[in-house]
Amino acid sequence: MTTDWDDAFANMAYIPGSESLVDDWARDAAAFRAETNVQEVSYGPHPRARYDLFLPEETPKGLAVFVHGGFWMMLDKSSWSHYAAGALGQGWAVAMPSYTLTPEAKISEITTQIGAAISHAAMQVAGPIRLAGHSAGGHLVSRMMCADTPLVTDVFTRIAHTLSISGLHDLRPLLHTKMNATFGLTPKEAALESAALLHPKGTPHITAWVGGDERPEFIRQSQLLALIWAGLDARITCHIDGTHNHFSVLDGLQSPTSPITTAFVADAM
Repeated sequence: MTTDWDDAFANMAYIPGSESLVDDWARDAAAFRAETNVQEVSYGPHPRARYDLFLPEETPKGLAVFVHGGFWMMLDKSSWSHYAAGALGQGWAVAMPSYTLTPEAKISEITTQIGAAISHAAMQVAGPIRLAGHSAGGHLVSRMMCADTPLVTDVFTRIAHTLSISGLHDLRPLLHTKMNATFGLTPKEAALESAALLHPKGTPHITAWVGGDERPEFIRQSQLLALIWAGLDARITCHIDGTHNHFSVLDGLQSPTSPITTAFVADAM
C-alpha cells in the first residue's frame, strides 16, 4: 500500500480548533515579551538572522536555545516567546532565533544558519548550553549533534543536552509531499540532512520527545533516531509524552517545574 505522505505530516488536520493556533501563539508570545527582559540580537546580515535573548534577573545558569518549527517555511521567533518561560524561571538565559525560510534558503543552509545563531548566542552567555527545537526545529538542533556539525569545538563541547521535540530526523519521506515544491529537497540533500542517517559527533546527550497523540510518522521519526543513534554510542532516549498532540506537547515549556522543562534545562530523563 502506498503511503499518503502529505497526510502523514498533516498535523493541524487532526487537531480540533487548530485554525486558531497561530493567532493564539502570537497573542501569548507578545504578552510574554511585554513583561520580560528581552533583547533582540542580530547574528548575521539577513533580515531574519535575529534572535530574542531572554535574561533572568540573576546571573544565568547557562544558555538555553529553542528553535521553532513550521516546516522550515513559515513563522518566526515572535510566535514562540512564551515557551521560554519555564527555562527562564529556572534561571537560564533563553535564545530564540529566527532563520531564513524555504524556498529562499535550502534546508542545509538553514542548518548552517542555526549553527551561527547558537555560536553567536554562546558568546553572550557563559556556562553550559542546552538545545531544544520543535518539529523542523527538532531537526535543526539534532543536526547540531551530527559529525558534520556547523558548531566549532568550543561551542559544541559546552552543549550538555539536546531536546528534539517532535523532531524530523528522516527527511526522505518529505520528497513525496506537496511541501517539497517549497523545500526544494533533492534525494541527496534529504539524506545529508537526515540526522538518523548520519553519525553523531562523539557521545552527545539527547532526548527525542514526542506526544503520544501525534501523527504516527512523528512518533516513528523520534523512535528512529533513538534506535539508530543508540547503536552509535549516543546517550539517547525516546520519551512519548502521554496523549499530547504535535502542539500541546510544547505547553509544559511554560512551567519551570514541568517534565519537559526538566528535560530541557535540568537533569534529562
